[in-house]
Amino acid sequence: MNRFASAQRGGTLTSVHLRKGECVFSIVRTFRARTALVVSTTAVAVTTAIAAGPAGAAAPRTGHAHGPIRGIVPSRQSHNGRTGSSTSSNLIYHGGPVLDQGNTAYAIFWSPSNWSQPIPGSYQTLITRYLTDVAAATRTGTNTNTNVYDAATQYGPTTSGTTLTHAGTLSNLTTFGGAYPDTAPITNDCRDRATSVCVSDAQMVKQLTAFTQAQGLPQNGSAIYFVFTPKGVGSCYANNSCSFTQFCAYHSNSGGLLYANMPFADTVPAACDAGFHPNASIDPNADATINVLSHEHNETITDPLGSAWYNSSGYENGDLCAWNFGGISGSSAYNQTLNGDHYALQQEWSNAHNGGKGACVLQGL
Repeated sequence: MNRFASAQRGGTLTSVHLRKGECVFSIVRTFRARTALVVSTTAVAVTTAIAAGPAGAAAPRTGHAHGPIRGIVPSRQSHNGRTGSSTSSNLIYHGGPVLDQGNTAYAIFWSPSNWSQPIPGSYQTLITRYLTDVAAATRTGTNTNTNVYDAATQYGPTTSGTTLTHAGTLSNLTTFGGAYPDTAPITNDCRDRATSVCVSDAQMVKQLTAFTQAQGLPQNGSAIYFVFTPKGVGSCYANNSCSFTQFCAYHSNSGGLLYANMPFADTVPAACDAGFHPNASIDPNADATINVLSHEHNETITDPLGSAWYNSSGYENGDLCAWNFGGISGSSAYNQTLNGDHYALQQEWSNAHNGGKGACVLQGL
């Protein structure tokens, strides 16, 4: 018998609060919670620090997104060597909200009590350090010409339908809200060809909702929860749309709950690891996951609900530059220095670069 078939209901939710902080914003508005791929939820009004777009904002699109699932980092096999230059057109503002007043990032390490391979402590340590470093590197909330988060500062709320961007219209200020372990058991409720155990998006949303409520954590539209699962645990958001074969990560929302699904990238290195490991001495696997974490973080800032900044093909700023590292080479290579620490991160799309024609950039606009 599959041991997950008889998993106990519920589970112990434990938390170690490493560091907690919350952004306080001057702009607060209410929007309606919208339905995602979730197990039964009730639409409620939620208070959010997501800045509102103009009246008549566009409804979330499909395009590169798949319903409420968006910002998909394609597996390297499905990506087929595509770079930003072959799919690019500048991002267009579609009228929706962006996180232009800053965001608070949380790391949720879901290491289920009924899974034999817990998430290594060194993996958690390196990812926690990365988010701490991002907070330090973006503390001014402005373009510093130093890192891949700079490009996001041009994608603030503006006239719907425009591709014109202006530096300083979005604050990329990130506060690190803390790292939390979740030991709730998982149920094998989908089929991922790359793994024997699979967690559906619906299960992830249900558990994250319960966990954040139990811990008293905000679901306010400016808190972003990055949910990390152990090596060997796959996930799907639909039939045949699964980790390691189709994707390496994605972001979404359930009402005011913003989250990103972050599978253990080196479960299938050929699919989700570009081969750069500048922090291998700390942990041999975390660098690959940090790269796709950066992709999802930048996209959630500029397109949290799938109705703000994306191009005519539905691609967000991270999508246009997926697996594009700017020409670095060697297993220990890096292209970013954040708070004194080194990382290898994909580039991000900047409309303003190349005389307004746009390009992938490693820093600045």
